Amino acid sequence: MVTPIHTDGPAALLVQAEQYAESKSRKSTRMAVGLAMMAGLFIGLAFVFYLTVTTGSHAGWGLTRLMGGLAFSMGLILVVLGGAELFTSTVLSMLARANGKISTRSLLYTWARVYIGNLCGALLLVLIVMAAGLYQLDDGQWGLNALHVAQHKLHHSWLQAFSLGVLCNLLVCLAIWMTFTSQNPLTKAVMVILPVAMFVSTGFEHSVANMFMVPLGMSIATFAPDSFWQAVGSSPAAFSDVNLIQFISANLIPVTLGNIVGGAGLVGMGYWLIINPERENKTAHISSLTLPSVPYSERPVMTQETLTIENHMQSAQCALKAQQFVADAIEQLNRHQLQGAPVVDSQNQLVGFFSVQDVLVDLWWNDYQPDMDAKVEDLMRTEAQTVEADQSVIELAQYMSIDNQVLYPVSDAGIATRFTTQSALERAKTQTLSRPYIYPVMKDERLVGVITRANVVRALAPLYGNAMDILPTDAKEGLVTA
Repeated sequence: MVTPIHTDGPAALLVQAEQYAESKSRKSTRMAVGLAMMAGLFIGLAFVFYLTVTTGSHAGWGLTRLMGGLAFSMGLILVVLGGAELFTSTVLSMLARANGKISTRSLLYTWARVYIGNLCGALLLVLIVMAAGLYQLDDGQWGLNALHVAQHKLHHSWLQAFSLGVLCNLLVCLAIWMTFTSQNPLTKAVMVILPVAMFVSTGFEHSVANMFMVPLGMSIATFAPDSFWQAVGSSPAAFSDVNLIQFISANLIPVTLGNIVGGAGLVGMGYWLIINPERENKTAHISSLTLPSVPYSERPVMTQETLTIENHMQSAQCALKAQQFVADAIEQLNRHQLQGAPVVDSQNQLVGFFSVQDVLVDLWWNDYQPDMDAKVEDLMRTEAQTVEADQSVIELAQYMSIDNQVLYPVSDAGIATRFTTQSALERAKTQTLSRPYIYPVMKDERLVGVITRANVVRALAPLYGNAMDILPTDAKEGLVTA
């Protein structure tokens, strides 16, 4: 099986976090606000679940809050798997600002639109919950529980509310950070459960959750009928402190600031400040491919000397400069009839890869009115897969066209992971691969050229003709004599 060599650990996670951070600012305002409203709704639903689980519980203080915390984790699971925009995770876009990918104005605008969207989604759910009369569940005890939770949130000191906000988003952003280690939805869902359960059960403060919880308490105190107050043995006067001014000044402002410090500061910038100095001389994330070894008996009748990548690559003259204008780069790609090319710095060190896909995405983002001052380094990808000059064209062809995990679905222990009636050929034809068509070629850690899918096909084209023509004379004579 062919696998690219990746650098695991905190540095690799930081790369994914930076891409995640930059993607936050690239969404249109309409999409960002819409997804933010969904996130506010999801977090509010999680609090509804929390109230239902904890109302009337006699399991003891700790266990009751643990059950509530586990129930509340549903909210972040919905956000992560549903692709919604949550303010407390959007603060990680600070990484994009630190890398100079977005301006301070763009950063604040990204935060503001998500924050407002979260608030609108949370308030919409308050309206629906009140219309449904959920506060009357369990003879009004559900509503009384909500009132007590809301009231408790408004009686922290300013410093205490700020600190609880820091602790809360430290855990939320660590939960999001962990999801970068997996592409499996179930794994992502499991990863976020315990951090969320801890912050909820311990009483840390989440600004978006409070956007639902406190307005819900205010609504119950204002609109609940006399029958509700008689059932719970209380009165609206007991909750007169659950009001808008107290909510904004004593909770929402300090908690929001704490969430920013905990997420953007401790998690995002914390990792960035630790890891980034180690990467300052490693601007590109280059991974060399370990190509599959094809048994000699299975190889076509071609010599290894004629089938090395070095003999079929294009020269490194097609490489682009990081400081080159995008318009010049496109012209150079057209001249070499390429869809992409490696990018080198002033010392001719490989620093990334630039493709027409990057150009098309940038055009879409700018409404097809490109920035004529944009340079290659502004659009290029800093991740690249390379091959070595002495590797085999056949091995590269196999990597480009075959996914062994699809072809032979077995675990490392040889146990089948999926059963199918398709033949290996049918599975190979229907597989979906996402692998580059162009690879920088390295020799002694220097860029010496590129090899494309078209180059590979041309190298193997003689297989459809007279294979004898590509053998050296002595080899031909040996075959004839045999």
